This record gives sequence, structure tokens and C-alpha cells, in this order.
Amino acid sequence: MPLLLSQNYFTCIRLFCPIVSKIVGNYNSLATQAAPDDEGMADEFLNQILATYRNAPNSSKERCNAYVHKLCKAGNLSTAIRLLQSLRDNNIFIPNAYNTLLAAAAERNQIDLSFRIFKDLLVFHGPLTLTCYLKLARSCADTNDCTALIRYVKQVSDLAFPNNMIVINRIIFAFGECRQIEKALLVFNQIKGFGCKPNVITYNTILDILGRAGRVDEMVLEFSSMKEAGFVPDFVTYNTLLNNLRRVGRLDMCLVFFREMDDRGVEPDLLTYREMIEAFGRSGNTGEALRLFNDMKQRKIRPSIYIYRSLVDILKKAGKVDLAMSISQEMNSSTSDLFGSKDFKRKRR
Repeated sequence: MPLLLSQNYFTCIRLFCPIVSKIVGNYNSLATQAAPDDEGMADEFLNQILATYRNAPNSSKERCNAYVHKLCKAGNLSTAIRLLQSLRDNNIFIPNAYNTLLAAAAERNQIDLSFRIFKDLLVFHGPLTLTCYLKLARSCADTNDCTALIRYVKQVSDLAFPNNMIVINRIIFAFGECRQIEKALLVFNQIKGFGCKPNVITYNTILDILGRAGRVDEMVLEFSSMKEAGFVPDFVTYNTLLNNLRRVGRLDMCLVFFREMDDRGVEPDLLTYREMIEAFGRSGNTGEALRLFNDMKQRKIRPSIYIYRSLVDILKKAGKVDLAMSISQEMNSSTSDLFGSKDFKRKRR
């Protein structure tokens, strides 16, 4: 490099570095304000992010996250969303800051703002975590405006096309998890109005929501509607029915659906059998419990040590000591072949 050019180059560097240092210094100062509630301050912060983002994207994101957190803590959510959307308009999208704002909006039950944030996340960030859906559902806890809720969900559905049914299923699930049963059912009943078609996952979700709420009669009716609509129940469907019916003591219905499951060629698994055997055993119907146990072995489903222990305990309590001893000896002779705790855990569906 020629000497004159070299001198000019380093002169420019020396002039430029103090400018950047000053910007970053002001940037840090704004990001650590105790109560950043002045819109002018937010505008200045925005300009400083725009000035430094290209050269230092990671540190810019961290400082923005901190600033949005302080805005939320101060209750100034409107300034936070305006800042984030201004950044978005400049092709800068910071998901963590949006998540922070969504959590704050949910805590304050600000449904309008929550859906606004959620839609931005959906469009600019892609597939969202379950936590995002749960925050959205929590923001709706205090609303009784069904018309507004359906309008918002339809807007989300339109944005999510062609994956809108995946998003709708997750919204329904989130409402169920937050014990907002009627809102889950409302969205489910409006699916056709969104231009969507429910699927087996939709029905499985609704069946589980109703079952866990103890509304098993409605669950069974919805199951009938599912079949009438032409959907084929799967393994998850039947296990959902059996588990929820078992919990409320409807063992007669459990047998009906267990047989239907078999007739349709849907194979029960180890957990299905364990739950059924224990339910019938505790109800005093040791004959049915033993029949299920033998049926499981005939299907070549390897028993777990827990099923053996449970069955032995059930038989002892029923006064069938000799039979209990026989089952116990069978267990001890095949311990190495039995499923243990690690094998027995079923992945969440």
C-alpha cells in the first residue's frame, strides 16, 4: 500500500472509531434505563440499532432484548411493539424480544396485542413453540368476546395457509391446556368457517380435552361424530378414550372400545394393557384382569414387571393367594425378559 494511501486509511479509521464508540456508548445507556417510557428515547434507540446492526448483529439483538424487557417491566408495551415493528420494517426481526413482549401481553390479558405479536412471529419466524401458543391462550383468559376471538383466529389461519390446520390444532390444544374448554370447542366448531378441514389430530385433541375435563359423555358423542364424518380412529384415539373412561370408572365402555379397537385392527400396546388390567383389578373384576393379561401374552406383547407386580397385588387382595403365587413365580422366572422403567415410558403423542 502506498505510504500516502496508508496514512489516509489509518486516519479514517481513527476518525471513525470514536463515532462508533460513542454510538455504542449511548446505545448501552439507553438499554439500561430504569423506566424507558419516553417514545423519543425509543426512537433514538431505534436509530442507534439501525446504525450498528449490520456490523454487530448479535450484540444489537442482546441490547434490544434487554430494552424490550425493561419496556415490558415498565408496562410500556405499546412502545415495545412499535419499536419491534419498526425494526421489522427494516428487515430486522428479533424473535426473543417478540417472545418477551408476548409473555407480557399474556400476563396483562391483552388479547389484541397478543394476536398482533403472534401473527408477526408466525409470518417472520416460522413454526412456533408450544410456549408461544400457551401464551396466546393465556392472553384470552378474561375475554368473553367470542366474535373477536374467532376473527383473530381466522386471521391467524389465513396467514398460516397452507399449514393452517397445524396451527389451528395447536391453538385448540393450547386452550385445552389452559383449561379454557369452551374456547377450544368454539374454535373447533368454527373450523369450516376458517376454510379448513379437521383431521384425526383435531379430533384426538378435542377428545382428550373433553375427557380430561370429565365430560366423557360428550367425548363419546364426539367420537361418534368423528366416525360419521369419515375419519378412521387411530391408536391415539382409542387410548385417549380408554384412559379417560378408565379414570371415571366407566369400565363397561372401556371394554366396548377395546373390542372395537381390536376389530378395526388397531393394536393395543403395553401401556394400554397395563391401564386396563389395573382398572379391572382394582374394581374387583380379577377375571377380566387375568383375561387381558393372557390376551396380552398371546399377542406376543412382552409384559412389564409393573404389570406382574400389580396383578400379584390385585390377586392377593382378592384372596386368590395361590394364583398370586403362581403369577409371582412366573414373574421371577422371566425377570430378565421383562420390560423395566426405561422400556415402559411411552413418548408423548
